[in-house]
Amino acid sequence: MSFSKSGYESANKVKIIQEQKLQELLVYLSRHSPFYKELFAKHRVDIRTINTQDDLSRIPTTTKEDLQQHSDDFLCVSRNKIIEFTSTSGTLGSPVTIALTENDLKRLANNEYNSFVCADGSAEDIYQLMLTLDRQFMAGIAYYLGIRKLGAGIIRLGPGVPSVQLETIQRLKPTTIVTVPSFVLKLIQFAKDNHIDINRSSVKRAICIGENIRNTDFSLNMLGKKIREAWDIHLFSTYASTEMQTAFTECREGCGSHLQPELLILELLDENDQQVKSHTPGEVTVTTLGVEGMPLLRYKTGDICMYFDEPCACGRTSLRLSPVLGRKKQMIKFKGTTLYPQALFDLLNEMEDVLDYVVEAYSNEIGLDEVLLHLLTAHKSEEGDRRIRAYLQARLRVSPHIKYVAAEEIQKLQFPESGRKAVKFIDRRS
Repeated sequence: MSFSKSGYESANKVKIIQEQKLQELLVYLSRHSPFYKELFAKHRVDIRTINTQDDLSRIPTTTKEDLQQHSDDFLCVSRNKIIEFTSTSGTLGSPVTIALTENDLKRLANNEYNSFVCADGSAEDIYQLMLTLDRQFMAGIAYYLGIRKLGAGIIRLGPGVPSVQLETIQRLKPTTIVTVPSFVLKLIQFAKDNHIDINRSSVKRAICIGENIRNTDFSLNMLGKKIREAWDIHLFSTYASTEMQTAFTECREGCGSHLQPELLILELLDENDQQVKSHTPGEVTVTTLGVEGMPLLRYKTGDICMYFDEPCACGRTSLRLSPVLGRKKQMIKFKGTTLYPQALFDLLNEMEDVLDYVVEAYSNEIGLDEVLLHLLTAHKSEEGDRRIRAYLQARLRVSPHIKYVAAEEIQKLQFPESGRKAVKFIDRRS
């Protein structure tokens, strides 16, 4: 596989490509997947009648609970063909294991190669990876494989430790960093505290993973603005999950993350599992194309996004995804108001007094949702507390509980044992 041109094809050409791959997938699943064999039989699905994307609605969706409870039944190959075992982070429950074959790893490399090309990458670049490549983290190995395919340089530094990251930037001069955007703020602060002019560094762009840097109108949110105000680099959003083994990545236009049509069929579904219209929130639901080990059919990710089908100014015609609006299972009903953790993250990122935070949801004695904010602030004072509470009340119209904590406690909350990425939301609801 090489650079994909499917993102530039007409809608009709993409439809032909995807429907051919869909039919190949259905035959493959009916022969090799114990889970989907049983699902087809139970729901009397005749795969010969599923020829178009519209026909997919006749097949039941697959959920994370299905993967958690029947993981082995999704495997379509013998165990001796598995090259890599990866797993989800377990944010919404117990982790899910995804097994990859040699062909799947090649597909994963091609996926990230196309993603880096979309984000202006080339063989002339050097990428500093500020994330883990261990702990069964698929993204880490995907970025590594994609950069190798691109022919660019790689610095595998791992997460955290701003001093080491900046020393490495000064010494090895990477052009691009791959990181969680909130960590970029820590780099900026460390540089400021140590009188380092970060704008004189070699870094020209950041591939942002795991957190939103944009609002739904594609303008930079407060996290994105804080980075750009201090560091004149280009920010590229991404969206991916372990289960889909595929990434959506922004181009330079910054107006949504592009679908790779030859690797994935995308649906956004409403509460009745019906496809929503463009510019309308729906649950991201994916059908993987070209996956050999554990392909998925109509898999509901739990993420709420919008899609946009107008051609992009970059020349691509592929569908684009908005930033994640929220996660279905993380929705909080608090004092009559519906909240998603992401909305709280955006508000807290706006507040100069708040240096770091963790949002916790729990059930009260009568089973209703409660929200507790663990806040690390620049200065503890009654005036600062009043300012924070007033701001939250004005923006949310409800008042979450607040607990002020030290940096050590925030660190323990964000990085529990065996964790591989910072936890910003803890769900303790029964």
